[in-house]
Amino acid sequence: MRGICDDLDAETEALREVVQGLTEDEWRLPTPADGWDTHETIIHLGMADVAASLAVLDPAAFEETKQKMLQGDGDLHSFDGVDVHALTGVELWEWFEGERNRMTGAFRGLGPKDRIPWFGPDMSALSFATARLMETWSHGHDVADTFGAEYPQTERLRHVAHIGVTTRGWSYVNRGLEPPQGAVRVELISPNGDLWTWGPEECDDVVIADSYQFCLVVTQRRRPQEADLEIKGDLAAEWMEIAQAFAGPPTDAPEGRVGG
Repeated sequence: MRGICDDLDAETEALREVVQGLTEDEWRLPTPADGWDTHETIIHLGMADVAASLAVLDPAAFEETKQKMLQGDGDLHSFDGVDVHALTGVELWEWFEGERNRMTGAFRGLGPKDRIPWFGPDMSALSFATARLMETWSHGHDVADTFGAEYPQTERLRHVAHIGVTTRGWSYVNRGLEPPQGAVRVELISPNGDLWTWGPEECDDVVIADSYQFCLVVTQRRRPQEADLEIKGDLAAEWMEIAQAFAGPPTDAPEGRVGG
């Protein structure tokens, strides 16, 4: 847990470097994510962190609030009494950083296999923290693309890539489709030049790519045809078209997105 929390802290710092120095008008500029500006992006990340902290520190209170939400009595903002929409960009980041530190502090007290309740099935602490890193990287990319900022390519991409691979079946189920039985092998080159692999060596369906390009596709920040992927086999091609590493209703990456 120490390792994934350290990486999550580093991902948070990468996002901080993108938003520091933004004017109030820039905080409200639309990002490539339709309907979201940077201010709303940080609210989204922070409110999920608030809920995550409660799920770890007071699971009973989390379940109570979750049930109220399922009955239509409130939303994620029910977890926090702060009017985050009224905060300036600087104030919002201070709030977010505090909530992020509280969440990672709670994670650090857990074992990797400890279970955490959530809005879907319970998750292991390690999977939960990894998912928060993936969300931070994905939404951080939205903000970076807004301002043409460089976003670091580090070995932390392995966390994002791993979720991208392990959610292959989910990508089908989420669209009401039957996951295929055939395997797909994934071969990625890490930022340090190492080879990361998933799936059997003898496989007709393969995705070969730079890890960064693969992560952009599975988080729907780029369409597969707009990323530098080598795709072999129908199953691999089909998966890349619908890949979705995050929870929520099925969506597709916007066409023509550039940056990064």
